[in-house]
Amino acid sequence: MLAPYRRLFSRPGTVAFTLAGLLARLSMSMTGVSLVVLIAERRGSYALAGAVAAAGLVAVAIGMPLIGRLVDRFGQARVTVPAVLYNLVPLCGLLLCVRLGAPDWTLYLCWAAGSAVPNLGGMARARWAHLLRDAPEDRHLANSLEQALDELCFMAGPVLGMVLCTTVAPEAGMLAAGGVGAGGALLFAAQRRTEPPPADRPDAAVVADGPRSPLRVPALRVLTLTFLSTGMVFGALDLTTVAYADALGNRPVAGGLLALVAAGSCVAGLVFGTLRPTGPAGARFLRGVAAMAGLLLLPLAAGLGGAGLALLGVALFAAGTGTAPTMVTGMTLIQELLPQRQLNEAMAIAVSGIMIGISTGSALAGTLAEHAGPGAGYWIPAGAAALALLIALAGRHHLGAGPRSSGRTASEPTVSATR
Repeated sequence: MLAPYRRLFSRPGTVAFTLAGLLARLSMSMTGVSLVVLIAERRGSYALAGAVAAAGLVAVAIGMPLIGRLVDRFGQARVTVPAVLYNLVPLCGLLLCVRLGAPDWTLYLCWAAGSAVPNLGGMARARWAHLLRDAPEDRHLANSLEQALDELCFMAGPVLGMVLCTTVAPEAGMLAAGGVGAGGALLFAAQRRTEPPPADRPDAAVVADGPRSPLRVPALRVLTLTFLSTGMVFGALDLTTVAYADALGNRPVAGGLLALVAAGSCVAGLVFGTLRPTGPAGARFLRGVAAMAGLLLLPLAAGLGGAGLALLGVALFAAGTGTAPTMVTGMTLIQELLPQRQLNEAMAIAVSGIMIGISTGSALAGTLAEHAGPGAGYWIPAGAAALALLIALAGRHHLGAGPRSSGRTASEPTVSATR
């Protein structure tokens, strides 16, 4: 199974930018839990910690597409380096405000100010798309690899952040995340030989032929709304699982249960990458969303049925296997439907949709967990997955997967947009 992935890394420079990007993304997965533990420990309020984290998430969701547009225009290195150095300032300000007992509003201000976060995962995928522009099957393989690496980070990052915060100092998780993230991002930016060239200033023909904003492409709107619903799945699944384990008196086990979700997605992503893609990417995306919706009925059944944590873990692992094919094929669609000159911005928009969905799903699941039984919260991810399927079905003709597509392939818009 690993032989195709070795083929990917036979290209010069791919190992270096992949490892550097992995470090940067690991820090992002450490930040959430580290921030909550820090504020809860120093200020004694989980409500404040959650509110500050949500404010930062919204700010990043707004800022990330803007950073993506700058990356498309000026290049990855020229934008990443100043953005990373800038973000160290509000991070240090947050740590000082927490330590010195500054008013609560300063925490919101500092964390929201650190919104200039480059989308390292999207930039890595953009590099693969550039290097593999003449090899669509290898591009599918590379997107599967990147999805597996994302899940690997979400397995290891929260655990590492929790260990540092609880065994060293409450500030240790945030300090480590900042240092590792900055170092990884700067190393990533230093890999110039694999960096896609910045987009040339569009001439009149390109402006007339293709939309100026990626969101003017109907397919990207469909994908972003689908990813927003998928983000609701992630956010609600995490919070509901913590609440369920807590209700059974085994809250520490929740971390392991959430790791099983990521492990299922990681394994599925690696296996999915080795399969030869058949048919249009839009049709594969619909099948992936449908599979995700079906598999998320398993934790719902386990939660409502009062199953123990062992059976719930099996259900969560199985549910995790449905998310990777959806995410992989969705990113492949973005690469096929958008021109190279808008790729980073388009992927940042999709990731912003996921982030907003995570915040929304967490809030809905938290409300339901307080007013219903612990297993009832699994209705939220199941319902969000069903909503994602309805959105994808409604927009299937834009994705090249419906009868109104008249047999057009997903790659045709890219041809016209780059002439």
